[in-house]
Amino acid sequence: MNAIISASALVDELAGANPPVLLDVRWQLSTAKAAGAPPFDGRAEYAAGHLPGAVYVDLDRELASAPGANGRHPLPDVAEFGAAMRRAGVSQGRPVVVYDGGQGWAAARAWWLLRWTGHPNVRVLDGGLPSWEAPLSTDVPTPEEGDFTPVPGAPGLLDADGAAALARSGVLLDARAGERYRGEVEPIDPVGGHIPGAVSAPTTDNVAPDGRFLPAEELRARFKSLGATENGAVGVYCGSGVSGAHEVLALAVAGIPAELYVGSWSEWSSDPARPVAVGPDPQ
Repeated sequence: MNAIISASALVDELAGANPPVLLDVRWQLSTAKAAGAPPFDGRAEYAAGHLPGAVYVDLDRELASAPGANGRHPLPDVAEFGAAMRRAGVSQGRPVVVYDGGQGWAAARAWWLLRWTGHPNVRVLDGGLPSWEAPLSTDVPTPEEGDFTPVPGAPGLLDADGAAALARSGVLLDARAGERYRGEVEPIDPVGGHIPGAVSAPTTDNVAPDGRFLPAEELRARFKSLGATENGAVGVYCGSGVSGAHEVLALAVAGIPAELYVGSWSEWSSDPARPVAVGPDPQ
């Protein structure tokens, strides 16, 4: 099953017999608060216009638990996540399409969580809201309660020890910007650098200028050049398990299964006992 869907295909499916549930997960990492500017408000963006019938999902409150020792966006409480999804109308037997403002990171986080907890049919709108050419709506729907019950345990989750081991035995991709991987800048976390053995693979290189994913064959070629193929163990991390989910999604488009280290650098760097590598060399 495809992990992404185009806007034109979504229009057709919404007119079909079993239209997908639409989840709007607009969010962006913002350092504006530190500069005195108001932070990005996804709910306000949703209220100003969204895909007709879409339900807003708050990444910080419903797709993650409170920041702490496990990172800035740890896994949400499974029961609370399930309740949020059911409130949004998510059911086991109905497809789900997730979108965000175009970056794709937040939508990918929702996609990954739903897949990891057992939903069989969830996709991301390729290109996000900017790809949608039909009218938007300001009506806030009240969907019928869904029946989705999350069952975590599907393959795909790494912890810190698993990420460290995979960097030695397989391929661990660092989805952050190259300068953060190299330790040249670190605007958020306490230490700059990367997990020893990890390979720099910015997730921004997986998309075209319009935010849509590159063709599958181009993605496969890119990941192969980084050592990641469908025949080997592949993992991904980022700053806090959001942009890394987008890289896992890109790998899925390329036909390469991958695991996600959700705690990512925000968890790894919080423990001074964990080793840190700097510079362009993985080690």
